[in-house]
Parts: sequence; structure tokens; C-alpha cells
Amino acid sequence: MTLKPFLEPFAGRAADVPPAWIMRQAGRYLPEYRELRTKARNFLDFCYSPELAVEATLQPIRRYGFDAAILFSDILVVPDGLGQKVAFVEGQGPVLEALEDRADIDRLDPARVVEHLAPVFETVTRLRRELPAETALIGFSGAPWTLAFYMIEGRGGVDGGKLKTFALSRPEDFQVLMTKLEDSLVEYLGQQVEAGADVLQLFDSWSGIADADLFRRFVIEPTARIVGRLKERHPKVPVIGFPRAAGAGAIAYAVETGVDGLSLDSQVPLAWARANLPDGIVLQGNLDNHRLLAGGRPLEDEVRRIKAAMVGRPFVFNLGHGVLPPTPPENVARVLAVLREGGRG
Repeated sequence: MTLKPFLEPFAGRAADVPPAWIMRQAGRYLPEYRELRTKARNFLDFCYSPELAVEATLQPIRRYGFDAAILFSDILVVPDGLGQKVAFVEGQGPVLEALEDRADIDRLDPARVVEHLAPVFETVTRLRRELPAETALIGFSGAPWTLAFYMIEGRGGVDGGKLKTFALSRPEDFQVLMTKLEDSLVEYLGQQVEAGADVLQLFDSWSGIADADLFRRFVIEPTARIVGRLKERHPKVPVIGFPRAAGAGAIAYAVETGVDGLSLDSQVPLAWARANLPDGIVLQGNLDNHRLLAGGRPLEDEVRRIKAAMVGRPFVFNLGHGVLPPTPPENVARVLAVLREGGRG
């Protein structure tokens, strides 16, 4: 059976032109997205409206022909599903009613997650029907450490001091939270696969604030348990991990978590990644999103350099982090044009 181009690397096959998608490929940099966004009362309502979420997911596929679509949603639907108060405030981003003590954690209910997030699964089901046959569908969630960051800090844009202090000073309470998150994510991601997702990605955007001990206990070990449980249910579905800013910790993460792919941020030298990360791991990345914003010759040269650096290794082209809202849409089109020079091998 012929695989979708996006799945070829996960079958161990390297292509002259790697498959491509970009993080946050659906979003505010697209004028059609900005128009669509006005149809929802708030961002969570947008995520929970299958009609709108399907359209947002499809917009960059229609415009650019990426090899994969990623479900339009947000990592914070999981805390919302657990019963924590979550809001997206204009000009501030996400704001949560921060967890302060064990009583707050005990009120979180993993049993309600699947039912509460049913609109997300409906979105996945519709996308599987509407996407081109050759286009893969990526489901995703935040990883436990990153979700705990927002749940304890109450917002982004901070240094994670509350999170780390809570984890170190109240280890039993923190482990209860992490276990609830693990259980919830296995069900949430498993349901996405059952609805039609071809691939899963775990975003650990705040892994870089953890020291070596915390990184092992609360980034590597929970991810390994989640991946292991998912593989028991869906052994053929690839899982990509994104431990952002993990540095040298990416080696242990790649070796020990069981992920099939590793997404690299822009600070990771590709030569180092090829030399130090297992050959069986599909690498994904890692164009700097500010180069994408700036455009021009520096952008084109970097796309060609990344492509050349990964010749002969199963690889997925992507950014090192999400596309920035001011990015000109034509710069994205140019990236794909340069990447696909010469056609697929």
C-alpha cells in the first residue's frame, strides 16, 4: 500500500524533498483565518465549533498544499476538560484559575475529559473525510509538564518559578496532578486516533525550564508512560515529541520516551542532531520563525541548508516554533517552493 508522503519518513524512508508542515500553520497570519475568527464569541468556542475548526484546519492546506494538516485546537482544552477555569483574554493570551493546593488538584476530574472534548473528536472525524487523500492528519496535545506550567502559573509569559517550587516542595501533590494529566492525555489522544488522526504530536513547550532532575522525572518519564500506553492501543500511529529548548536533554528524551519523531527547535544544530540522536528517530524542524517572518534571500538560503543537511535521513521539514502572526503569507509559499525544487525523490 502506498503511504501518504508525510508518513514515509516514519517507515524509514528518506526523500530528496522531505514532507512539510509548519507549527501554527492555521492562524492569525492568514487573512482568511482572521475573517473566520470573527464568527466565534471567544477562542474556546472557536475550538469547540467543529465547523469553524475544520475550516481553520483546511485553510493552509488549500492555500499551500502542506503534506500534513494539524487539528486546529489548543493545548489548554485539556485543563478546561478537567474542570479548571480557562479563558483567552485579548491582548493577554490564556488566563487560568491557577491551582494553589491539593484541594484544587482533587477537583480536577479526568472522567469528564472525553465527553467535554467530544467537539474536538467530531472535528477530527470531519477532517478525515474532507482532507485530500494524500494529506496526513496530525492530532496533538500539550505534554504533562507544559500543561502543569499553565495550570499552576495561571498564564504564560512567566519564568515557571511557581511550577518548579510546587513540584519540588509538594512532590506528592504534584505527582497526583501529573498522573491525572497522563491518564487524561492517553484518552484524549487515543480518541483523536480513533476519530482519524494519522500521527500524534506532544508539545512540551516549557521543557527547557526544567533542570536535569525535573526534566527526567516530569518530562521524560511521563512522556514515556503516555507513549507506551498509546502504543499498546495504536501501535502503528507515529508519535512526535517536541521538548522545546531541551538542549542535550533531547538525547535521553529521544532514546527513552519511545517517540517515533523528535521536533527540534531552532537552536539545535542539525549536524549535532544527526550525530547524537538515534538513526531510528525521525527528525523534524527547524527553520527559525523569524527568518520566515523576514523572508528574502536569508530565508531561501536557510531552507536549502536545512534540506541539504538532512539528505539521506528520514526528515520532516518544519519550523523551530510556531509561525509568527505578522508573517507575510507569501513567505510561507516561498519556503515550500524552495523546499520542493527538483521535485520529490
